[in-house]
Amino acid sequence: MKPAPFEYSRPESLNEALSLLAGDEVRPIAGGQSLVPLLALRLVTPKRLVDLSRLIELRGIKVESDGIRIGALTRWCEILSDARLGEHHPLLREAVRHTAHYQIRNRGTVGGSCCHADPAAEMPAIAVTCAAEFEVMSLRGRRIIAAREFFRSVFTTALEPDELLISIRLPTWRPERRYGFQELARRQGDFALAGCALYWDEAGGCCRDPHVGVFGVAETAIRVPQIEAALEDRKITDEIIRSVARTIRDVTAPPTDLHATSAYRSAVLAVLLERALRASLHDPSHHD
Repeated sequence: MKPAPFEYSRPESLNEALSLLAGDEVRPIAGGQSLVPLLALRLVTPKRLVDLSRLIELRGIKVESDGIRIGALTRWCEILSDARLGEHHPLLREAVRHTAHYQIRNRGTVGGSCCHADPAAEMPAIAVTCAAEFEVMSLRGRRIIAAREFFRSVFTTALEPDELLISIRLPTWRPERRYGFQELARRQGDFALAGCALYWDEAGGCCRDPHVGVFGVAETAIRVPQIEAALEDRKITDEIIRSVARTIRDVTAPPTDLHATSAYRSAVLAVLLERALRASLHDPSHHD
């Protein structure tokens, strides 16, 4: 199929883009890696596309005192090539290594992935796991949305039709932090059948402030508080790892679809959690 007819605009400024988005049945386009297939299948039929490619102020990665700020138009390849993130957010870089394929990473954007809100995508999982904040803007003003509130359901976010995602802020990464990331896909670069992202801070040989996120197993990426509670103030041993792997099968209810059954995803998720926890035990200075 071919896309339905639409008008096309390529604004030169953020204010111009926001003005265009205030119209009826308007969709922004960045890298186009998710939107173009939807247009071709006529699953979305906007009256106008607003091309954001000239908004250079929405690009780039800033390492700030309170964390990492990533412009919504930043491409995956820019994250992988930014050596600073090896120190300031290695979990993000590890996740992006699993994102799509080489060609798509050269075009796809961080903001596009988050706004598409596929429950099996890596960036929403990192945002939820790391308690990211989303900066969005419209002609009505600017607001900050916590990641846990930004993702509403499958392909659904808290963005209003006239709002544009401006940036994503990930909190400061601590030097003593340990992390792990694991996913299983049918082929390298495909969306995950299930995945796990986690980190924790080491203090006195014990786990402090664990964050455990899973994706591909619910309507959005989610944190797993039962697993986090089981890890808090504990030494990460083989016994603990095996115990939480059993627990996660009881506290998650993955869907069944044409790719995998719920039981299969549940079994896979337990293995991925085990592997991610074992990976997190490695020396973080040699982990990236």
